[in-house]
Amino acid sequence: MLLTITTTHQPATDLGYLLHKHPDKCQTFSLSFGKAHVFYPEATIECCTAALLLDINPVELVRGKSWQERTLAHYVNDRPYVASSFLSVAIAEVYRTALAGRCKNLPELATKPIPLIVHIPVLPCRSGYDFLRQLFEPLGYQVEGRVIPFEETYTERSNSIYVTYSVISTFSFPY
Repeated sequence: MLLTITTTHQPATDLGYLLHKHPDKCQTFSLSFGKAHVFYPEATIECCTAALLLDINPVELVRGKSWQERTLAHYVNDRPYVASSFLSVAIAEVYRTALAGRCKNLPELATKPIPLIVHIPVLPCRSGYDFLRQLFEPLGYQVEGRVIPFEETYTERSNSIYVTYSVISTFSFPY
């Protein structure tokens, strides 16, 4: 499960101040369902991207259930790969200070609108990509994305429920 936040605000590396995560460090946070890793695949003055990668442990999710309740579907599913409430929990835990709108080192930056692109590569959306557009565009956000197609050999379902999408806008913290 992955979430990226990209800015072209100058200097772009100020994103690290807003998120309270240093661009030169990889950080790991323990969560009840696995680990969250924060790193910066790109950190230049022109463009900076912060990535939040969740490493979900599907075996831990099943622990505590009686053996009669366990099925193979409990172990083999899309939960480690597709954005879900686990991502919401990780965002709230890892970016708590940013969500509160606090920036100790550059307080003026927290009140200034900056361009951001928030991208989720795989999101389940049974209503399709158009639903996401109808949800975000009236709020002034630009939405880009597409339905992720099934492999050509998989013909049991005609449409995938998974989409990849980005929300693009000028945000100020807190969102």
